[in-house]
Formats: sequence, structure tokens, C-alpha cells
Amino acid sequence: MTSPRTIGERAARQLSNTTKTPPQWRGATPRWLVQMIPWTPVEAGVYRVNQALDDKFAVKCSPELGEELPVGFSDYEPNPREYVLTSVTTTIEVDTRISDLFRSPMDQVKEQLTLAVEKLKERQESEVLNNKAYGLLRNVDPDMRIKTRKGPPTPDDLDELIGTVWKEPSFFLAHPKAIAAFGRECTRRGVPPPTVSLFGSPFLTWRGIPLVPTDKIPVKDHKTEILLMRTGERKRGVVGLFQPGIPGEVSPSLSVRLMGINQRGAASYLLSLYCSVAILAHDAVGALEGVTTNHYHEYP
Repeated sequence: MTSPRTIGERAARQLSNTTKTPPQWRGATPRWLVQMIPWTPVEAGVYRVNQALDDKFAVKCSPELGEELPVGFSDYEPNPREYVLTSVTTTIEVDTRISDLFRSPMDQVKEQLTLAVEKLKERQESEVLNNKAYGLLRNVDPDMRIKTRKGPPTPDDLDELIGTVWKEPSFFLAHPKAIAAFGRECTRRGVPPPTVSLFGSPFLTWRGIPLVPTDKIPVKDHKTEILLMRTGERKRGVVGLFQPGIPGEVSPSLSVRLMGINQRGAASYLLSLYCSVAILAHDAVGALEGVTTNHYHEYP
């Protein structure tokens, strides 16, 4: 056996630097929903939605000369709904010895906080849809709920949903499996939906309205829902709620505060994300129910 004449790869790696990525959480998503809805600041954690009652309003068209004019009157809702910001909260601990010694090339505290914030924001989007008090899925008006004709989401079903939320609809919101199911139905009919670029990514559209994917809409037994919503205060649509200027704020309504160092030498941090979402009018959100995601076609 001859002795090696050059240094081996394994030995050479002992002197080389390894290029590393920051720690990445595989559960992170684009969170399109929280980017698509406008966010309204609240002053003291409470947002009140005042509405005028649907009473008859006296009016005349081209009254006769000298005719007594009608008196119009709009009353206000006596008990308007109030939305109170909720918090998505957690704490993390980082051993100070670890953060002191192993801080190059990446700060251990910073990376731990970055991962924690990612998870808080994922939960925020889930709460916007599923929260028992204010979640969009739970607050669709009964008159704004329709069902699919046969289960798979067809162009006819989405057209009917557009007819339900017809006042300046902003976007559809659906699970990626529901969007894929809709794409199959469009392919079957020979009407492939066009795409549009938003935030540098392609989105399918129908009738010019983008279909925004989110995995926070539940799929159970291959059944789910598709939402269509109008957004913005001016349009009396859906708005997200946040409170600016909170102590320890690192981004709107997100607070990170050092709670101290315990007897074990671990630094504790409190992370809180305050949020809510409000539907300003009953016809701002519609839901297509009974959407099946497991129907496939056979092509010759």
C-alpha cells in the first residue's frame, strides 16, 4: 500500500470555513392574506363599527313647486359591535453562556427571536380566519353563504359567488387544494384561468379577481370553503386591526421585551403580537361551501 502524496478531502475540510444559512422553519408560508388586507390603527385596543339602521328614508324626485318636502332620518345602531385586539403571545429563553460564546457568525438571540416571530405571524393569519370571536370564516353572514352545485368548484360556482359579493370584490381566498380543484374544472371546460403577478408571484384569477392561497382554511374529509371579500374602510369591507406605539415595538403591533435573567443564567424574552379583523358590512364577505378537492377527470 502506497502512502498518499496529497492531503485528503476530509483533512482539508478541517481548515475550511463552512457557509451556513440562518435557521429556517419549514412551516413558514407566504401569508398572503395579511399582506392583502389593509390594516387600520386603533387607539386603545378597541374598534367600534357604527352602522345606520335600514329604516325607510323619505325622499321625493322632482317635487312640485310649493309641495312640502319630505324629512329624512337615519338612526344609528344602539349597540354597535366592538372588536377588541387579541394577543398572540409566547416566551423564549436563551442561555447567556450560549449567546455570549457562540455568537459568530450569527447572533443566537436574534435567530431565536426571528424564528419565534415567524411562528407568531403564522398564528396571526390563522386567527384572522379561525378565531372564535372575530375570525372571517366564523363571521360570514348567513345570507352570504352559497353552496356548490355538485361539489367541485366550477366557474359557475365562482360566478355565483361574485354575484353575491358584487360590490367591488378584492380577491378570493382558498386552500391551495381548492384552487387546484378549480383549475382542473377550468381545464375540463377549456377555459384556463389567466394569471396575474402580485408581490412578484403568479396568481390564478377568475373574472379578473385573484385567487389567493392560504393553508389556514381547513380541509376536512376533502371538503373546504372558498371566500370572496371586499377590503378597505372606504369600501366598507374587511380591515385588519393593530395598535401602533406599544412598548417594545419592533414592527406594527409586535412587541419584544426582555423579561430578565433567571437563576440558571437564561435570558427570557416576551413576544406579543396584537391583532384582530373587522367586517364593516354584512355583504363584505361571501363563502362558497361544500367545495370538494378530490375530484379528477379522465382525458382521452
